[in-house]
Amino acid sequence: QVQLVESGGGLVQPGGSLTLSCAASGFTFSRSVMSWYRQAPGKERERVASIGLDTTVTYYAPSVGGRFTIARDNAKNTMYLQMNDLKPEDTAVYRCKAVEVGRSEYWGQGTQVTVSS
Repeated sequence: QVQLVESGGGLVQPGGSLTLSCAASGFTFSRSVMSWYRQAPGKERERVASIGLDTTVTYYAPSVGGRFTIARDNAKNTMYLQMNDLKPEDTAVYRCKAVEVGRSEYWGQGTQVTVSS
């Protein structure tokens, strides 16, 4: 059974930090390109960051570059998103996505991040 479980969301003040985690099971994590997406109410889903199989290839949306860092630990089947200098416009549900090479894609249920004073 494939599972992607996000955690680490919450309420934080502007300028604060959060670290999201995405724990994977039921598929070959090390053979999967991993990504974080977010969607705010009334807005389209946005790809925030991606990380390749060997971590050397990464992508960041222009809106988060320099503030967010994506990472993965293949030994722990877990992906992370370190978010610094959070802004109100970062408020959204954050979901992780796995694309297993040659197989399928999987999504987590999401974790809410709210940036507000």
